[in-house]
Amino acid sequence: MSRKIKKIYQQSGVIPYRMQNGKIEVLLITTRDRQRWVIPKGGISNGMSPPESAAKEAWEEAGVIGRVNADEIGTYKYRKRGNTYKVKIYLLPVEIFSEDYPEASHRQRQWLELTTAIQQIKKRSLQRIFKGFLQTELYSYASVR
Repeated sequence: MSRKIKKIYQQSGVIPYRMQNGKIEVLLITTRDRQRWVIPKGGISNGMSPPESAAKEAWEEAGVIGRVNADEIGTYKYRKRGNTYKVKIYLLPVEIFSEDYPEASHRQRQWLELTTAIQQIKKRSLQRIFKGFLQTELYSYASVR
């Protein structure tokens, strides 16, 4: 009996963040059906690195632009319609926040303090990555300023 090998689709995404009143805030977006709070992510585009593709998704889904940190801060897997996806996550310090972007009519956006954002996210593996962000030097540095 042969086992069918399932393909794992590769994706990349970002945690967009900014400094606001001396604290780090992260930007969450809703899924297209507006049921859950998530981060911008999507399939890795041909000819693009995972961080470059994640930056493209951040623009299309959240209307934010910045320079993605090329150091991956975590990965998580999820299943959708019988397929398995593995998402590489990067940090994106937001430099431009636009009101006009490709998926503006399909999504809501919300800036949240990091601990509040963790409570809004339903997927435990993504919560774990956000909790890891709480432990980074960047977060510690920003919190003491």
